[in-house]
Amino acid sequence: MVKAVVADEARIKAFEDGVASSGAPRSQVGLVVGKLSASSDRALVYSLLPTPPTDAGEPACSLRAAAPSAGKAKSKGGGKGGATSSSDAPPTLQFDVDWVAEHARQVSRMLLGGMSVIGIYVWASEGSFKATSPAVLSQVIRVVSQAVPCYGSDFDERLLIHLSYSPRRWACRICEMASGSLRPCDFKFSKLLTSLQTFRCTYNFETRLNVVQAEPFKKVMSKAISHLTKEVQNAKALIDGVLFLDGMTITSESSHKVDFLLPFKTNLPVGVSAYTKECSLEGVAGLLLFAGSVSALAYLGPKESILEAISDLKADIIASLRSRLDIILDDDEADDDLATNDVENSLSLKATLVIFHELREPYSFSFPRRILIPWLDGSYICDYLQQSETTKDALERCKEVISLETDLEDSSILEPEVAAASATLESFWDVVSGASSRARARAEPSPKDRPSEQANSSRRAQGSSFSILAALFVLLVALLVGYMFAFSANSKT
Repeated sequence: MVKAVVADEARIKAFEDGVASSGAPRSQVGLVVGKLSASSDRALVYSLLPTPPTDAGEPACSLRAAAPSAGKAKSKGGGKGGATSSSDAPPTLQFDVDWVAEHARQVSRMLLGGMSVIGIYVWASEGSFKATSPAVLSQVIRVVSQAVPCYGSDFDERLLIHLSYSPRRWACRICEMASGSLRPCDFKFSKLLTSLQTFRCTYNFETRLNVVQAEPFKKVMSKAISHLTKEVQNAKALIDGVLFLDGMTITSESSHKVDFLLPFKTNLPVGVSAYTKECSLEGVAGLLLFAGSVSALAYLGPKESILEAISDLKADIIASLRSRLDIILDDDEADDDLATNDVENSLSLKATLVIFHELREPYSFSFPRRILIPWLDGSYICDYLQQSETTKDALERCKEVISLETDLEDSSILEPEVAAASATLESFWDVVSGASSRARARAEPSPKDRPSEQANSSRRAQGSSFSILAALFVLLVALLVGYMFAFSANSKT
């Protein structure tokens, strides 16, 4: 249970001053980026990100005049002098909930381990905030929470921060996701960003997965990532070359290198042991080989345990793989002009349209590649580049989603993943020893090659006959020699 909220003083106060002096609208909504710490009863707030206008140019949060009420339309005493108009009531806040949730989804994709969207903030007057129903505010928080995946986290609380400009003050409430209730909590400032510790790792993976004919692309890849999730969760960690143990402490504040130790595994596809229970041989359409590397990074806040850094690093690996899959799915939903019957002949083959049992040769496609972009006080955010994109495309997205205002040079952007992760879809027989599709193709020669194949077959038959005769001859000689030795031994006795 969160009892106190600690915000980065320099960042949050600079944000408040910037909004107040920029002539911003009388109402604004945005996201709270921070961390809900499992090892303590406090939440950490690193930054506030305003939600940009919608595609139509409308704000995500606006003011709506209060509806007139019968009691206030008349004067208290029935006379003219004491009339109180309904327009005196403060306007209430209304939100474009879906747009705020989409912003949260995009921001969450760019955050690294140890940072996530943990709530929303509202910039409004005290009167408008109090006039807005708590149910409306809770609904915005609930929808935002549903749009943001939290792998390995079971927190049932989110933050609601109110920045009041009339009067100028802060207030923070905790939203219980189950009930939707809002309760106040302590809010204070401290130095957070400058005291963060960084943990990095490069996770190399390779997994094989049976593919059933009826399974769509999304389900196949989700199963592969779920298998990798179990693998990562069971991995042991080396921190700067030292095996991590419970209670381990680190005094150095520099960046730490983490290596994950995985148990030995066979090359059998996932699900082979339970294969006969799931489907018949005819039900297997192919096999997926998913391999590559993920450059992961996590931040550890003050007074947090090293175990949390390891957990955040593992969660970052899985979240990164899921984000790349989401990007592929989003792009294919935006461009669905490719017909499925042109899959094999099209140069712009879409991975999501692959029909596994119709593949005639292995098909490989690359996942988006992760890059790291400088953000706050030495920390980074990330984005993903597809094959046709450059770092300029990533910067444009960051400026729109994260409000990245500073001009960055290409040299400041890190590209730790030299090669992108890839997935290869193959016929099931392509990976079964001695029964590859290419062997079957060679076993069925074209009419042009049949004479030579027949000649080779006759030569192989003659060679086989000669081998049999030679074996029989050697056997006969052995029997004769044995008989001679036995006969000589009997004659002596």
